[in-house]
Amino acid sequence: MAVYTEVPDDELVAFVAGYEIGEVLSYKGIAEGVENTNYFLHTSRGSYILTLYEKRVNEADLPFFVGLMRHLASKGLNCPLPLENRHGETLGRLASRPAAIFTFLDGIAVRRPTAPHCGALGSALARLHVAGADFVMVRPNTLSLAGWPPLFAQAEAEADRVSTGLAERTRRELSALQRDWPTDLPAGIIHADLFTDNVFFIGPAVSGLIDFYFACTDALAYDVAICLNAWCFEIDGSFNLTKGQSLLAGYQAVRPLQPAEIDALPVLCRGSAMRFMLTRLVDWLNVPPGALVKPKDPLEYDRKLNFHKHARNAREYGLDV
Repeated sequence: MAVYTEVPDDELVAFVAGYEIGEVLSYKGIAEGVENTNYFLHTSRGSYILTLYEKRVNEADLPFFVGLMRHLASKGLNCPLPLENRHGETLGRLASRPAAIFTFLDGIAVRRPTAPHCGALGSALARLHVAGADFVMVRPNTLSLAGWPPLFAQAEAEADRVSTGLAERTRRELSALQRDWPTDLPAGIIHADLFTDNVFFIGPAVSGLIDFYFACTDALAYDVAICLNAWCFEIDGSFNLTKGQSLLAGYQAVRPLQPAEIDALPVLCRGSAMRFMLTRLVDWLNVPPGALVKPKDPLEYDRKLNFHKHARNAREYGLDV
C-alpha cells in the first residue's frame, strides 16, 4: 500500500456517495507498500479501505483480483470484500484511476513474527491454496522465471551503484535459475506477496489476509517459498530454523507437500528471493517524485539469495522428511 495519487476532498466525497456506506467523516492516506494508492476511510457506517489502482497494475487484471477475493471470502477465508456501488459495480474511477472500496479487516500486522505466528501463517496459506482450487479464472505469473530478465534489464546498468558486483551476481544467478527451475509442480491460485504486512492477527490467530494484487496461477510450493523468505529470516540475515519448522508444519497440517515440491524447495526459495530482489532494485532506482513511499532494500534479498544457494535440501528450511 502507498499514496501516489492525491484525491481532492470533493471528488472523494462524491465517489463515496455512490455507495451505501454513509457519509465521509474522515480519511487519510496509508503510506506502507509500493503498488497502489490506499486511503483509510471512516464513514458514518464504519471503516473501509479505498484503493486507487496505479499504472503498475494492469486494469485488465482487476476483474481477476476482485473475483478472487469474493471467491475466497465465500469459502470462509477472511480477506477484504469489494463493495458494490449503487449500480451493482465493484470498480469505478476516481482521480482518473480505477478505484474500489473494500471492507476493513480487524487485527494488526506483526512486524517481528514469532514461531507460533509463522505456524498460523503456514496454515492460512494452505487454506488459501485449498480454497482457490476451484476458482475458474486464470492469471499467469508475469513475475516468475520469464519475467526476471526483463526486470533485470531495467536496472542492470545501475545495479553496481546499489552494491558492488550486484550486476554480475545477478547474471550468474539468473542463468542458474533458468537451468534448474522446476516446471511440473502442482499449481493453482497463489497469493505471491504474503509478507508480514499483508497478514493480520488478533492474538496468535490470523484474522485476515490482504493485498491480492500479485495473485496469480503458479506452483503452490512457490508461494511457500515466498513465505519462508518473508517470515523466517532475522534482522541480522540469519534463517530461523524454528520459524521455518513452524511455518512448514502449519502448512502441511492442511495441505501436505508432495515429494517433488519438497525436492524443489531450495530452488523455489532462490527464485523467490530473486523476484523480490529485482522488483525492489527497480523500485529503489525509480521512486516517483513526490511519492509518499519508502522503497524497500533490495540487498536484503541479495543476502537471502546467498543463503539459499548453499541450502542442500528442504531440511535446511525445517522440513522433517
